[in-house]
Amino acid sequence: LAAAGLEAQICRTVPDLCGEIARGAGAAFIAQEALSATALAAIAGAVERQEPWSDLPIVIFGGCESPRGGEAATLSLADALGNVTLIDRPIRRSTLVAMGRAALRARTRQYAARGLLEQLRDSVRQRDEFLALLGHELRNPLGAIDLSLHLVNAGRDPARHLAVARRQTRKLSRLVDDLLDVSRVTTGKIVLRPESVDLGRLATRCVDALAGTADASGVALTCACGDARVRVTGDVTRLDQVISNLVSNAIKYTPAGGRVHVTVERNGDVAALRVDDNGIGLAPADRERIFEPFVQASSSLDRSRGGMGLGLALVRKLVEMHHGTVAARSEGLGRGTTFTVHLPITSEAVSAVTPPRTSRGESRRVLVIDDNDDLREALAAALATHGHQVHAAADGPTGLTLASEIDPEFVLVDIGLPGIDGFEVARRLRERHGPGPFLVAITGYGTAEDRERSRSAGFDLHLTKPVDLDHLQSIVAGLEPPRFASHAPA
Repeated sequence: LAAAGLEAQICRTVPDLCGEIARGAGAAFIAQEALSATALAAIAGAVERQEPWSDLPIVIFGGCESPRGGEAATLSLADALGNVTLIDRPIRRSTLVAMGRAALRARTRQYAARGLLEQLRDSVRQRDEFLALLGHELRNPLGAIDLSLHLVNAGRDPARHLAVARRQTRKLSRLVDDLLDVSRVTTGKIVLRPESVDLGRLATRCVDALAGTADASGVALTCACGDARVRVTGDVTRLDQVISNLVSNAIKYTPAGGRVHVTVERNGDVAALRVDDNGIGLAPADRERIFEPFVQASSSLDRSRGGMGLGLALVRKLVEMHHGTVAARSEGLGRGTTFTVHLPITSEAVSAVTPPRTSRGESRRVLVIDDNDDLREALAAALATHGHQVHAAADGPTGLTLASEIDPEFVLVDIGLPGIDGFEVARRLRERHGPGPFLVAITGYGTAEDRERSRSAGFDLHLTKPVDLDHLQSIVAGLEPPRFASHAPA
């Protein structure tokens, strides 16, 4: 066996053999005359103590008379030990080597199965941990919303508690968006819309948007993006998402009195975005793990800072989609963290920017079709407060009848309607009313395929729930967005 490159350990006693089995022997070759009743019981016990995935190959060399009677006794030994091959002596060397190699190949496949079982156990454990974490992250804002609405109903400082409810609703929306985005990126369902992007200007805009969050946390947020333009080719919405996630993460894990500094510079043919903080830092073991979905740094397991551990996983996937890299550096716990994103520089010309249109403030005839009573009534009430003539229907047929009566200028349609779905409603509206009414799909489905189905059905706009009312009002009031525009959650 050794001459054939197979490592072999000689076991002169049955306890030696049982010890090698326990230590992970790939196979066992046993002479039949060594299998006394006591030896058989010991070896069978060692085999029984193996993990469930294990099926240890055992080869018994026969060809001699058993003390207890011939072939029948040998077969009973095989039944007792499980995965047994019987071979008579004398044995040709080539046969011995072939059997050794076959036994080890079988054992290697068993170890591969063990690896798959361990991965399955890990995935089940991660799933259970994720579900527990998800429950925690959902219950906190839901509890705050429920309590705030109770206090509003009781007339106790309604403005303050409505602000709390709105803030917690936005938090829930961001959590759902992150969950969906990680799933979309992982399954390749996010399609980038590349253009030439001024990375410094984009970073400055993200920092400005998060200044209020930093102030509320007592963190000094600064940005030095340089005067020279650093241009990259990318999807501006997704790059905004990358920068905002990194800066938000830095603010979250920097104690009051700390600082977060953002820089953008050009290093040769590479753009470098750095988000540097003097917060809680990272342990060495966490520097790579934090980019995995549902993983957070061990120093933050008190859960007081919230979060699903999705933001950095999403950052890495989006950066890689832009042919870039992201890395974390920290000198250790309590010594801050620096995240660095490298993206290829582009020399493309600056893309034309369409100036924003202003609202004309005109009253519009609006039809809302949604089977969710609360959402339908809330949308109708919100638009009515801006002076629009709003009509509502709870299903497709009623909505189509109303459309024939009022000739709406805008129709907001839920996709998941009972009976006739929103796609069919849009198709029938186009058949009856032509290109006149502006059709807006309002749905919880936001993949590229969903938006394409909306476009094909005749919708002019695809909005995902929860809808930004300010954005919706600006559309209805007269911004006249181009057909077909799709607005995925940022």
